Amino acid sequence: MLQREYTIVDETGIHARPATLLVQAASKFESNIELEYKGRKVNLKSIMGVMSLGVGKDAEVVIYTDGSDEEDAINAIEETMKKEGLI
Repeated sequence: MLQREYTIVDETGIHARPATLLVQAASKFESNIELEYKGRKVNLKSIMGVMSLGVGKDAEVVIYTDGSDEEDAINAIEETMKKEGLI
């Protein structure tokens, strides 16, 4: 299992568009991928789960990946977050 911590810098946090892109990126991998915020973990492959967290600006989040392609998965999620200006 891998985990990385991030601080969200986007003014609107993880809103609909970046959430959709994160879910799409996560869905390409076999590994279990979770997003944790304020002690709650959701499946990063679930748009409803991600949106239910209400992650805003300056939020501290943790991404967890666990599985055969966990390293590729966490790198792809990080790349997507950078590209979208979330981190």
